[in-house]
Amino acid sequence: MKSFKYALEKKEPRTGPGGITRGASVHDFPVSEGIAGVSMRLEPGGMRELHWHANAAEWAYVISGSCRTTVIHPDGSSYVDIFNPGDVWYFPRGYGHSIQGLGPGECHFILIFDNGDFSEDHTFSITDFLAQTPAEVVMQNLGLAADELALLPDKEAYFVKGLVPSNGSHDAYPRISSDLITKHRYPLMAKQPRLAPGGGTQRTVTVEDFPISSTMAGSVIELERGGLREMHWHPNADEWQYYLDGNAEMTVFLAEGNAVTEQFEAGDVGYVPMGAGHYIKNIGSEVCRILIGFNSGHYEAIDLSEWLAGNPVDVLATNLSLPREIAKKLPHKSVFIAPES
Repeated sequence: MKSFKYALEKKEPRTGPGGITRGASVHDFPVSEGIAGVSMRLEPGGMRELHWHANAAEWAYVISGSCRTTVIHPDGSSYVDIFNPGDVWYFPRGYGHSIQGLGPGECHFILIFDNGDFSEDHTFSITDFLAQTPAEVVMQNLGLAADELALLPDKEAYFVKGLVPSNGSHDAYPRISSDLITKHRYPLMAKQPRLAPGGGTQRTVTVEDFPISSTMAGSVIELERGGLREMHWHPNADEWQYYLDGNAEMTVFLAEGNAVTEQFEAGDVGYVPMGAGHYIKNIGSEVCRILIGFNSGHYEAIDLSEWLAGNPVDVLATNLSLPREIAKKLPHKSVFIAPES
């Protein structure tokens, strides 16, 4: 049986001026056919250069620190946003963008892509584009003289390090209104969560909340000690998990008598194929927090308790070979997250 776990934060990173990144595509993590992910850290002023992704949209969650993004749309409009812990961004496939750390400390964020064959190494970078294009074409395009062209990088930069952007600078991007949500930014952790008393919480953002995020949805689940995100499956999407804090156990049920049970710790990635049954249980002594991405803009889940509750008691008794008295004890409503027994 394949493993549904990958120790992302133990992978040898790619490093550069002001930045560090670790990625996991289907080539690193074979079961992750529908979604890929990256853990990236930027120092204050460190920039993931202007680039675009040809084969995947990008959904991100900021774990710590602050950063600034820029993005260009095909109609020529551009957007600049600042992100803090708990914020989410989304860039459609092919849209050019950049990310820069704002300080005062490191900015750590998780990038999730709606294509398992995506690789952060194989992106289209502005420096690489310019370096691989004939010099006379670049000079004509950008209006540069030959001596000015010689100042440009002669290969892909990927990470670059500059001054920390400041809102007090004349270079700051003007903003005419104060908004909680913008076209590319959604403050997920500012949202009131779904709460299961004693069990945990879930905050979810979908295309209904965040219209530009048409191909991806995401959530943050917090499980109290012993809490169980009940047995369930997602009929419309694969699930990619990044374990933020704590320790957990997950079983992935693959039908035909096949299931895989594994344990996870902070920094690990988990994966569940579309339609596969699974649960997540906090097996540690502290709260377990999990970031989850889905390769559909709509969140759909079928929970075991709701399924049972939607059937007559005689169906349950017959199917599960139970006396009616015991079948009547089965859940009559959603459990969602069960507290420790």
